[in-house]
Amino acid sequence: MYELYMAATLVEKIFSRRCGHPVRAGDVIMAPVDCAMIHDITGPLAVQKFREMGGKRVFDPEKIVLLFDHQIPADSLPAAENHVFMRRFAVEQDIHNLDIKEGICHQVVMERGRAAPGEIVVGADSHTCMYGAAGAFSTGIGSTDMGFVLKFGALYFRVPTTIRLEIDGTFGPRVGPKDLILAIAGKIGADGANYQALEFTGGTIETMEMAGRMTCCNMAVEMGAKVGIVPPDGITWEYLRARRPVNPFSLSSDRDAAFTSVHRFDAERLSPKVAVPHNVDQVVDVEKVEGTPIDQVFIGSCTNGRFEDLREAAEVLGNRSFHDSVRVLVIPASRLEYLKALRAGLIEQFVAAGALVEAPCCGPCMGGAFGLLAPGEVSLSTSNRNFRGRQGSAESQVYLCSPATAAASAIRGEITDPREV
Repeated sequence: MYELYMAATLVEKIFSRRCGHPVRAGDVIMAPVDCAMIHDITGPLAVQKFREMGGKRVFDPEKIVLLFDHQIPADSLPAAENHVFMRRFAVEQDIHNLDIKEGICHQVVMERGRAAPGEIVVGADSHTCMYGAAGAFSTGIGSTDMGFVLKFGALYFRVPTTIRLEIDGTFGPRVGPKDLILAIAGKIGADGANYQALEFTGGTIETMEMAGRMTCCNMAVEMGAKVGIVPPDGITWEYLRARRPVNPFSLSSDRDAAFTSVHRFDAERLSPKVAVPHNVDQVVDVEKVEGTPIDQVFIGSCTNGRFEDLREAAEVLGNRSFHDSVRVLVIPASRLEYLKALRAGLIEQFVAAGALVEAPCCGPCMGGAFGLLAPGEVSLSTSNRNFRGRQGSAESQVYLCSPATAAASAIRGEITDPREV
């Protein structure tokens, strides 16, 4: 056992617990990994690196999750070959946590309860930071690092410092977690949290359901953060209780812990936000870009493809139809979320309104499968990145927004304040 004689942040406590001795921000330590995730894009290279390091057997097949989500079903011969390669590796290594139909990796990892308070989880994908919504230290790593993890079950980390975010107040009509995280990105900047942890606290977060917490933590990396994390509470434990055996315990930053900075936000004063091309931190109030014509609306992704997001869009839509000039793609984040929406009648509502509803996957988010933009086209998306060429042509434009703003804009054919619909 260990004792911390000085005040510590949540992240410092997680590393101290897992290493068995006190650690501080800035320390470089080797820490055990509780779960490692690879998918159809990053997996083959990680396996190649594992073998180049002399790997014969993975450290623990039960702690490795393989998911197909970026190019599923296979949309090219190379994608199909990657799928075969990963399936064979799973058989060879006796890895049973292989999902080829469940949906986006980050959503499925959370749904399966593979991240929990106090654990260290890594994934060969930058948005692995989303699992911090479950109180885990969870971060994206490169394929070479993942090859090391597959062999040894541990990895070197530099324990990050922490930026504390204190959010209080109640959201106004048609304002929610996506507007909040865009506002935070706009204030902190695309590199304002480099190699730091973003800790989400305050009354707004304490009453926020897990779906909203996932949205916030998912986009921590857009500010350069290693992880976005929420101190576990009753909402966290209730979410996990349905997914794995749990024994709740207290885990939070000490009141006098050392933070690099503290930022406060009033949710009541937030308005719908939009990130304009071509950077996530270029955030404006929706009225600044109202009237901008759009060609495509994408409602989905690991940021906003959950049932709660689809319900938000459906509430704005009502019994109206989407504008004839707009292609609307609706892609639930997982099979489970798809079924929830199906049973609630949301899928029928979207299809009747003119949307294309696709099977759970990443879709156009990374521009690697379908829904790509032609030169000059404009997309309004609930995803997490609007980099040049992200969803197709380098001559296209991507704006980011909430599900409510996406639905309102899809109805009118131009960027629209959802409070006006």
